[in-house]
Amino acid sequence: MRPTIRVLQSLNQHATRSKSIGFIGLGRMGTEMAFNLFSKTYAEATDAQFYICDAVPSSAASFRQNFLGHFPGAHVHVVQTPAEALIASQTVMTVLPSSPEVKGVYSGSSGIIPALKSLPTKAAESTLVIDSTTLDVEVARQVAKDVIQTGAQMIDAPVSGGVTGAKAGTLAFMVGGSESSFELSRALLSHMGKRILHCGPSGAGLGAKICNNLVLGIEQIAVAEAMLLGQKLGLDPAILAGVINSSTGGCWASSINNPVPSSLPGKSPPCERNFEGGFVTALMLKDMLLAKDIAASQGSPLPLGEAAQGIYSDAIKQQPELATRDFSSVYLHLRQQTEGRKHGSEEKS
Repeated sequence: MRPTIRVLQSLNQHATRSKSIGFIGLGRMGTEMAFNLFSKTYAEATDAQFYICDAVPSSAASFRQNFLGHFPGAHVHVVQTPAEALIASQTVMTVLPSSPEVKGVYSGSSGIIPALKSLPTKAAESTLVIDSTTLDVEVARQVAKDVIQTGAQMIDAPVSGGVTGAKAGTLAFMVGGSESSFELSRALLSHMGKRILHCGPSGAGLGAKICNNLVLGIEQIAVAEAMLLGQKLGLDPAILAGVINSSTGGCWASSINNPVPSSLPGKSPPCERNFEGGFVTALMLKDMLLAKDIAASQGSPLPLGEAAQGIYSDAIKQQPELATRDFSSVYLHLRQQTEGRKHGSEEKS
């Protein structure tokens, strides 16, 4: 039997809610972020309580088992709904795929907002909610407004740094929300990241993240194009990457996420693992579409962004397996096009 809100409220009369953290969303990013957050919090307070929830129950169970393998004395509890995580925890963090999932987790019948409304006023007012999802800015602003109306505080805090940064605890957080909410969240976010940047009011963090990923998505395609062209010109990939990374073309997409194996000696980008374990192409396509939509609403031109969005979309349509591989695998899509043109030229000759 799942515990009801009333039962959980009763239980928490005897618990220290102020020492509890809830984490909802244990995908590739969320798993690494939660591990760092919990491990560093546990090091500071061994009596801290952790509540985890995921749409895939086995993901939460697996995370708990792994975490307890490293910290046998930790108090990690699997709950079934976002409401249960919220009622048990004074601080709740969500890392979800996109706008529909955020709406469900926050506004659904077993969601965070109904749970906040069920709490005593003082308990609601002492609650901090952090959402690190990359989603539509207007949806995020509405959710934040609804949360804040309950008396709780909320920030949007999307991240940059990918799965590698999440695992290393070196993420950059772009925060939107009030100054007081930002200051309240700073110590917790520092357990998962190195740079905590306040970008403005609710939605500002997401705006900054969408603009950042717009640049990143375009750059990754440009790097793939340059690396393909360089190899056709007979250049060694490692030498070419070295030139780019020490020159004006240098960027994260080349120096960290270069799509050509052996191009970054001593490093292990996703291309060295068959493009597994990174920021998947489907999510990059989602971010490019978010940028396209918000640009249209603001009347801002996006010629390169629209072109890049089309390339990622075509990559997934033509090679569906790339949807779940790191977005640098767009290189494989471009390489396939190159090979197709080569065969076509040979047939004509």
